[in-house]
Amino acid sequence: MPRPRRNDFLIPTLVVLFDVIAIEFSFLFSYWLRFGTSFLNFLPLTEATPPLDAYIYGSFVIIPIWLIFFNSRKMYGSRRNVALSDDFYSIVKLVTVGMLVVMSAAFFYRAFSYSRIVFGLLWVTTIVTIFIGRFFLLRIERAIYAQGRELRNAVIIGNNETANRIFNSLHNHPLLGYRLLGYFADSEVEKSLQLSQLKWLGTLTEVPDRLESERIELAMIALNYDEHPKLYKLVQECEGVNVEFMMVPDLLEIMTGGMIVKEVEGIPFIKIKGVPMTTWGRLSKRTFDIVFSSLFLLLSFPLLLIIVIAIKLGSKGHVFFIQDRVGLDGKHFQMIKFRSMITGAEKYDKQAGLGIQNDPRRTRIGKLLRRTSLDELPQLINVWKGQMSLVGPRPERPYFVEQFKSLVPKYLDRHRVKTGVTGWAQVNGFRGDSSIEERIKYDIYYIENWSFWFDLKILLKTIRAIL
Repeated sequence: MPRPRRNDFLIPTLVVLFDVIAIEFSFLFSYWLRFGTSFLNFLPLTEATPPLDAYIYGSFVIIPIWLIFFNSRKMYGSRRNVALSDDFYSIVKLVTVGMLVVMSAAFFYRAFSYSRIVFGLLWVTTIVTIFIGRFFLLRIERAIYAQGRELRNAVIIGNNETANRIFNSLHNHPLLGYRLLGYFADSEVEKSLQLSQLKWLGTLTEVPDRLESERIELAMIALNYDEHPKLYKLVQECEGVNVEFMMVPDLLEIMTGGMIVKEVEGIPFIKIKGVPMTTWGRLSKRTFDIVFSSLFLLLSFPLLLIIVIAIKLGSKGHVFFIQDRVGLDGKHFQMIKFRSMITGAEKYDKQAGLGIQNDPRRTRIGKLLRRTSLDELPQLINVWKGQMSLVGPRPERPYFVEQFKSLVPKYLDRHRVKTGVTGWAQVNGFRGDSSIEERIKYDIYYIENWSFWFDLKILLKTIRAIL
């Protein structure tokens, strides 16, 4: 008999409990704020104060409905590696949908008239309280993992560079909730790879038996394309084994895009590549860029002034560094940054390399600006002018574009959208001297899966990383 998992109950139960408390508190707080305080006295009160129990009984009906909505979006699964920014925009969307349901039900329920102002307060307070609950829950979850409890036994299947990257990601983040026991591969990994720190558990043919004997709950597959026949056989042999399998795709040309099956006159087609944005999508993204770049420039003006003074006092030369970059449709534009190096340093870019660490040409204030990414702030001007977007693939110099376009698959696809101040690759750690190939995978994934909420998610992750 497959052994039932025992570590996927506590965290989901805590999430449900926190949400129930948050929603019920929001009902009581909204009622109290409207009818129990003088805070909103400037708003007309058309009737006598309604009984509190009517709102309490209403919450008993609404809470289960909202929990069903949250569960339908997989927000009550085993919570491993869930970013607060991901939770935030999911909470906003789901609470908004839930409020529409509540208001619709209240409209048709004639026995009692609920206050629309209370509903408005309820919408805001529910978002805030649920998010605060998730914040504290994340701390509780990490504390549990730090004690070695509720961890999932995991293995890696494969010994290539992708398998090595999986090991580095999980090994360097022990609070994600995984306990790596070892790896399976037809041969032991080279000692030069950090994956060699893990125990070699055996060949691929030994996987089915060892999964149960080692009490494995998660197998992360990182096999090369030519090993996929072995994968097919492996999955067949693991039928009936209660283990979760997750695979890292290696087909760059197909898997980084959003594969969709479309039917045309009864003939099914797999859409491998599509148009990243519709006209309305471009208009909404441009509106978003104008509003938020203006807001960020206004809010950061005191900081910008301090940086300008620090650069002028720290070294001779201009405050801004302006450089030719390649943007949308391969067109060139002048990108603005705060100068972080000595004047004339760009003459030696080819000799120095691309994005090297501890570049001796950096000034003292420049090192701080680079480490905190504050040297990128003037690019908000590029965004406001329409040359860049807040979110998108990072713009590159023409010299490197010419070098990479013939060496890196799909490199020029980056220019199908506006380049950005921040991007999906950057918030996932791919910047500076990181792998160009990996950055392109993340950039293409962003382009093929763009949405307003995706942009907002990346911005929230960027702000969190800077802070």
